[in-house]
Amino acid sequence: MPNILIVDDEKSIRRTLREILEYEKYTVSESDNGKDGLAEIKSGKYDAVLLDIKMPQMDGLEVLGKAQEIIPDVPIIMISGHGNIDTAVEAVKNGAYDYVSKPPDLNRLLITIRNALDKTKLVTETKVLRRKVSKTREIIGDSPSIAQIKETIERVAPTEARVLITGANGTGKELVARWIHEKSSRANGPIVEVNCAAIPSELIESELFGHEKGAFTSAIKQRIGKFEQANGGTLFLDEIGDMSLAAQSKMLRALQENKITRVGADKDIPVDVRVVAATNKDLLAEIDEKRFRMDLYHRLSVILIHVPSLNERKDDIPLLADRFVKEICEDNGIPYKVITPKAIAALQEFQWTGNIRELRNIIERLVILSDDKITEDEVKKYVTAPMANESPVRLYDRFHRFQDFKDFIEKEFIEHKLKRNGWNVSRTADELDIQRSHLYNKIDKFDLKREN
Repeated sequence: MPNILIVDDEKSIRRTLREILEYEKYTVSESDNGKDGLAEIKSGKYDAVLLDIKMPQMDGLEVLGKAQEIIPDVPIIMISGHGNIDTAVEAVKNGAYDYVSKPPDLNRLLITIRNALDKTKLVTETKVLRRKVSKTREIIGDSPSIAQIKETIERVAPTEARVLITGANGTGKELVARWIHEKSSRANGPIVEVNCAAIPSELIESELFGHEKGAFTSAIKQRIGKFEQANGGTLFLDEIGDMSLAAQSKMLRALQENKITRVGADKDIPVDVRVVAATNKDLLAEIDEKRFRMDLYHRLSVILIHVPSLNERKDDIPLLADRFVKEICEDNGIPYKVITPKAIAALQEFQWTGNIRELRNIIERLVILSDDKITEDEVKKYVTAPMANESPVRLYDRFHRFQDFKDFIEKEFIEHKLKRNGWNVSRTADELDIQRSHLYNKIDKFDLKREN
């Protein structure tokens, strides 16, 4: 059932509202002042808030302003005495959903709450649909590397310069490409994506440039290629490092002359396309191995944008995790689940080989399998434990630095021994054949804590 918070300093009003709302099967929480009410809004998940205007410590208008920053999509209904109607109207102008007068009229109150909850549901459904329709999501992060990427996009997008995006799988190269398109003068045109690694080498020319009927055995009709489909917009070539040398040669001509020729045709077709490419490979190394053309590299890399791995921007994990929790809860119709600071800290200790994509998958697992909150225990149960049972090769591949691997194994080993010995430090130190002071240092280093 919907969860409603009542913030009012009058006990009789809170009691009356609670009785009415609980009779209607709503879940109700209370606060008797604005300061505590704001703390409840920060820590809990509410579908609507009933907020008094005149209260001690912090009045309703101040709470309203701060609450809108925390829960912008949750309707806040002001509760006003007869002498405060003008103030209540002003509050509505400043973002409150509506107001009810004291003493509250039962029918008006219930209709107002029902309409507010319906609005919240519609807002949530609209956000989910927009997210499903559009692949262009916000680039999340405050780390210096992400700030630099955002600044580069702002500078580069309005130009016609070609961009080469590098980075490991799952870091968000496609998202960077989409933002370059969205902020360009071509935003009203199409953005056409081609995964060069997913297309057989013998078919990639036909995929990019199209073909005429009868050009080869299976060409039973004319096909328009990706270049023509992207005319007036942006062509995003993902995994460009996997393109065959033959296709690279034709790609170079298309970039030089802004013309293409369909397979099996002899007529040039002019195209107006901005090319953005991406790769997880070191193209300079591919050039040395004669697998990639140097002249094509220079054509594509007018602007270089490197997207860092998640391990290089772990300070962004709290923002990413919170956003993924909200999106996954909305998409699945699940009440919002708070992810605790200790759970975040546990996630920051991992080595993320799958980057942002892997983090989102793990957050989805935690949202589905956890209770009201996602805690450190849930992370250990649903993330650490499955990873501990993975194959040695996969475990080794999760780490790139020897010191990171040593710290991971050492922490797991010491925590296991402490648990087996009931957190008796002396006994554990004897078993490990180390001094107690050394074991205490390790406990502090790895922030190990006894479970309650």
